[in-house]
Amino acid sequence: MARRKGVMSEALKVELAKELGFYDVVQKEGWGGIKTRDAGNMVRRAIEIAEEQMANRMNSSK
Repeated sequence: MARRKGVMSEALKVELAKELGFYDVVQKEGWGGIKTRDAGNMVRRAIEIAEEQMANRMNSSK
């Protein structure tokens, strides 16, 4: 099965990994070395950021 191309930019992934405290693992082992839980937390945080940005846009357009 072919892998899908990632939706998150590399810069965003790095920023989230640093924020969540597992960037050292990424540096040593690459993205394949992170735990499933860390990947899930990264996606959850990216969704939170997107929701905050959408709410800010909605509030600023009123």
